[in-house]
Amino acid sequence: MLFAGVDIGSTTSKCALLDANGQQAAFYLEHTQFNRNLSGEAVLQKALDLCGKKHEDIAYIVSTGYGRKAFARANKDIPEIIAHAVGTAALMPGTRTIIDIGGQDSKVIELNEAGIVSRFEMNDKCAAGTGRFFEVLTQRLLGIDMDELAPLILKAKDPCPISSMCTIFAESEIISYLSQGVPIENIAAGMGLSVVRRIISLGKSGQIAFKEPIIFSGGVAKNDGIRKQFADMLGKPVTALHAPQSTGAIGAALSAIKEYEKNIQG
Repeated sequence: MLFAGVDIGSTTSKCALLDANGQQAAFYLEHTQFNRNLSGEAVLQKALDLCGKKHEDIAYIVSTGYGRKAFARANKDIPEIIAHAVGTAALMPGTRTIIDIGGQDSKVIELNEAGIVSRFEMNDKCAAGTGRFFEVLTQRLLGIDMDELAPLILKAKDPCPISSMCTIFAESEIISYLSQGVPIENIAAGMGLSVVRRIISLGKSGQIAFKEPIIFSGGVAKNDGIRKQFADMLGKPVTALHAPQSTGAIGAALSAIKEYEKNIQG
C-alpha cells in the first residue's frame, strides 16, 4: 500500500510515493505542462513505474502546489506552505526556518518547536527573488547555464552591487557592468546577493527571526554559492537539502498517510 504526494508547481511537478511507515518508495520530477492535471498524472505514473507499482497500489493521494486544485485524481489538496513545512520537518527534524526558492516564487517559513508553521512570508508576484530571475539573466546576459552559476559565485572576489529589485532594471545594470568589462563572476555574485538580500528582507518584514536550524530548499538550493551567501549574510549556518525540490511532495504524501488513517479510524 502506497501514499502519493503530488506537488504541481509553476515550473516543475513532483511526485513522492511513501509506504505506510513513511519510507520513500519513489520520487520523480519533471517540468510542469500547460495542462496541470496532465502534469500530475505524468509524474504520478512515472513515480509508479520507478518502483514497479500500479494505481491500484495507492491508498490515498494528496496534491499541493499551484496546480493542486487541477489534479482530479487527488483525494485531497493542501496549501504548499503546509506541505513544505511537513516535508522539511520530516527530512530535517528540529527545523525552525525554511528558505524556499522555487521557479517563480520564494518563501520564508518559521516553524515552532513542534514543527508547526508559526508564520511565513511569500513572494509570488515578482520574478525578482526567484529561480526565474537567475534563469533569465544568466542565460540571456551571461551566456551560461544555471549549473555554471554556483562556481562563478564562489569564485568572485568583488561582487558588484545590483540595487534594483526589478528583473528588467537589474538587466540594465548587468548590461552596464558587462560593457565596463567587470568580471563575469563578480556580476554573478552580485545577482546572488541581490536575491539573498531581498529574501532576508522579506522574512524580516514578517518578523521572522531566522532561528536555527535554517534549511534551504527549492530548485535554487542546488546552488551552493547562494547557500553560502545566505549563511554569510545571516551570520548563521544554512543547510541545503540533498533533494531540495522534494519537500512539498513528501509533505503531501505524509499528509496522505494521516488522512487515510483518520478515515479508517473514523
